[in-house]
Amino acid sequence: MDPLPWSVVVPVKRPELAKTRLRTLAGPHRAELARAIAADTVAAALVARQVGEVVAVTDDDETSAVLRGLGAVVVSDDPGEGLNPALRHGATVAGRRRPGAPVAALSADLPALRPDELDAALSAAREHAVCFVADLAGTGTTLYTTGQVQRFAPQFGPRSRAAHRAAGAVELDLQVPSLRRDVDTPVDLWDALRLGTGPRTARVAGLLPG
Repeated sequence: MDPLPWSVVVPVKRPELAKTRLRTLAGPHRAELARAIAADTVAAALVARQVGEVVAVTDDDETSAVLRGLGAVVVSDDPGEGLNPALRHGATVAGRRRPGAPVAALSADLPALRPDELDAALSAAREHAVCFVADLAGTGTTLYTTGQVQRFAPQFGPRSRAAHRAAGAVELDLQVPSLRRDVDTPVDLWDALRLGTGPRTARVAGLLPG
């Protein structure tokens, strides 16, 4: 039998709290840009063959409507205690919906994400009990995976790469630039645009000063 496809949990901040380092560049378009980046990330994940379901965790009504329209399952951030509690809540929901499926946490900041690169990472992740993919800066994490929801213990945040390694997660060394290109700064955004972002991010980026 083919292995069960992954349940992917994506945490999405309220737009007024997201992309603060893009405030100067994005100006009045910052909330729209934050929603666009999250939507392009989720849309790419939903296309990946290794993904069975995307569970988005957010308290923003407009974002919820967009992500549901794409086909994601959307749940509120019931804990309201930060990123990792939100991810654990999403994983619990995912585990109830699809018992036995492996679970992954995916950053919502990947507007250039290619489904085939996510597939490559999720396929490689099946060889390890717990593993992760680091961001391009080499300090953060964009993907965290485990084969059993009971072992799901993400440590996203500052220096999460070191935290995940210290906790025993295996780092996947893969050529997956779109999966590693998270966007927090103007330089990150221009690099993502160079790679080729989804249409929503590209449209909003076109409204920003050059």
